[in-house]
Amino acid sequence: MLIFLGSISLILIILAFTSAPFWIRYNMATAKSGISVTPEYIIVLGGGGIPGESGLMRTYYGAITAAQFPTAKVIVTLPGDITDSLSSVNRMKQELIVRGVSPERILVEDSGANTRAEALMIRELILRDKITDTDTKAPMHHSPFPILLITSPEHLYRAVLTFQKAGFRQVDGVPTFEQDLESDLGFSSRRLGGRAWVPDVGENITLRYRFWNYLQYEFIILREWVAIAYYWLMGWI
Repeated sequence: MLIFLGSISLILIILAFTSAPFWIRYNMATAKSGISVTPEYIIVLGGGGIPGESGLMRTYYGAITAAQFPTAKVIVTLPGDITDSLSSVNRMKQELIVRGVSPERILVEDSGANTRAEALMIRELILRDKITDTDTKAPMHHSPFPILLITSPEHLYRAVLTFQKAGFRQVDGVPTFEQDLESDLGFSSRRLGGRAWVPDVGENITLRYRFWNYLQYEFIILREWVAIAYYWLMGWI
């Protein structure tokens, strides 16, 4: 067991020095990304709490997309207490409002504890919203209304497949990629007064940043692969 775990760890470390983790995550995000039609609903899928990296990234892209499609309604989905103004789901809603999304456009789904549950709950939420708007009953097992999912890059592939399985006929997606820093982060340890016997890694961006970022990507990718396999076995995708 120790030899097996050590071998896996060594492989992960070696791969972190290559661009493989970046491209695997990138391909997971772009396999189902794109906007083919004007969405009627923009769905900002909940991640962690807010403020937090995933929550802020998703609301940021949600607000940008809402400005691009001003007639679309925005659905925020995250388990939480809608009556508590400080709950994460309400903070996500407030973040969208701060970024210019009109409160009247925002709907909230606060019950789904995973992507499958969110897809089912949102399908019913949209159908109720359409009945209220048009006073006509839409089919209950399929949603003909085009939607646009906003979620993390590694999660988008599973999310699109899950919503399609839940009965949505037109599902597009936008991955919330982070923006690379445009500044040069290289430096000289010698000029900064570093000790001469310590290696100067100031110009080695791979060792200082990329290796650690790609190592994180590897664990994110492995977790998502396990989730995709589980959803497939459950018949949710």
